[in-house]
Amino acid sequence: MQELLRTNDPTIIAFATALLDGEGITAFAIDVHMSALEGSIGILPRRLMVAAEDLARARLVLADNGIEVKAK
Repeated sequence: MQELLRTNDPTIIAFATALLDGEGITAFAIDVHMSALEGSIGILPRRLMVAAEDLARARLVLADNGIEVKAK
């Protein structure tokens, strides 16, 4: 799995996941339950992961929809 996106905004994670699902790309959100450790103040970013072979296509899907993706 490769990191595609990192954000503090849970709505972006949900939107990106829906876009990727619509393209047949499986995405997995991690760090979503870290709010229990941070006290629900939203300082720890959530990450969206995809399979390595889907990374380039996933970046294109998100960029086409105005979501800034992690560059490497």
